[in-house]
Amino acid sequence: MTDTAVASSRLGHFKAALRQSPPLLWSFLYFFCLLCGYYVLRPVREAMGASSDVNALFPPAMIGWFARHGVALKELQLQVLFTCTFLIMLVLQPVYGWVVSRWPRRVFLPAVYGFFIVTLLGFYALFDSGVAGRGMAFFLWITVFNLFAVAVFWSFMADVWSDTEARSYYGYIGAAGTVGAILGPILTRALVERIGIAHLMLVSAGFLALCIGCLLRLRRYAVQRETQRKWVSGEVPMGGTVFAGLKLVLQEPLLRWMAVLCIFGVGVGTLLYNEQAAIVRQFYPDPKAATAYYATIDLAVNILTLLIQLFVTRRLLSRFGIAPALLIPAGAIVLGYAALAASPLPLLVAVVQVITRSSEFSLNKPARETIYTRVAREWRYKAGAAIDTVIYRGGDLTFVWVHKLLSGFGSTAVFGAGTVVAAAFALGAWKVVGEAKKLPEARSR
Repeated sequence: MTDTAVASSRLGHFKAALRQSPPLLWSFLYFFCLLCGYYVLRPVREAMGASSDVNALFPPAMIGWFARHGVALKELQLQVLFTCTFLIMLVLQPVYGWVVSRWPRRVFLPAVYGFFIVTLLGFYALFDSGVAGRGMAFFLWITVFNLFAVAVFWSFMADVWSDTEARSYYGYIGAAGTVGAILGPILTRALVERIGIAHLMLVSAGFLALCIGCLLRLRRYAVQRETQRKWVSGEVPMGGTVFAGLKLVLQEPLLRWMAVLCIFGVGVGTLLYNEQAAIVRQFYPDPKAATAYYATIDLAVNILTLLIQLFVTRRLLSRFGIAPALLIPAGAIVLGYAALAASPLPLLVAVVQVITRSSEFSLNKPARETIYTRVAREWRYKAGAAIDTVIYRGGDLTFVWVHKLLSGFGSTAVFGAGTVVAAAFALGAWKVVGEAKKLPEARSR
């Protein structure tokens, strides 16, 4: 079959999917706006985290406290940021659990995005006025935003789609998000020099406002499908305790292995992230230059992600289930880390970084999220969110300090340990596949 015929066939599948399922277009627009709004700001966060100017990043009181205790804050910059992020997650997780237990879907979904819009307006004022410590506050906020906003999106998608539909459509939905993720850095590169960092907050807030419109439209389809298939309605409060999500992770074997997969998946990414941050501090000391650099990296990752989503993800999930989508990337990451341990060249670090991130977005994430279409709502909105927030950031916190310890022994030691972490990630993927086979094929709860 020629390339033209293949492209025509793909386009035909895509058009047929849109005709058969009108909610698909709204799902596309929702995820596109969500990731575009995030990726407009992600390069700002990365530049803040890699900044060598602690006075621009941290509040004066924190700088003074570390100085009085004889600790060079500059040397622990990322470790402090990741520790604070994890502590914030510990506080917010029960708050989120309380919200989803007490309020129905039609209330808490718009409320989550409304909260982030309001805080973005606050950051516009902070950056516009140059308030000290704004860098740290923004770094923490956008990390929380990314995890909660995306976790809520995928939980809601499991209300809209069945397992069979998810395997067919999640690749397309992910691709729409990737297009937004590609456009976001392009907008940042085009706008940051002209309008400044503060006004990027308003651009992102506009995309989040569109997300609210999309989810309100999609809610109608979720209600229709729940009624037709006699699923438990999401239009009534979920009930349960605020810590139910973490309890479920401890009790259920599948959720425990998904947590293991998450922790070690974060580990392979965090070790690479810290190496990248060290390089940026050395070669891109100017915040605007660093922002442009990270925008370029994000663009490369997202283009590869889009290609995989369009030409690989749907075929793998529809024909073979989640196994290859989880196990193939895990094997590639193990090989990548083994190569880095043998020859830690900067270019090879960049290649493994791209493979790690693109495989997570294009294969691992859609595969994991299809599992939630076959379980109860409390698993999706509480346990799934707990894994994607507290447990995710717990892994971040653990491995950012592991990297600090290992970095004193050189890159070979970091990547040698990373190979072990990657192997544990592959084991987690294998166990998730085995436990998922025990689930019923259709969701009734």
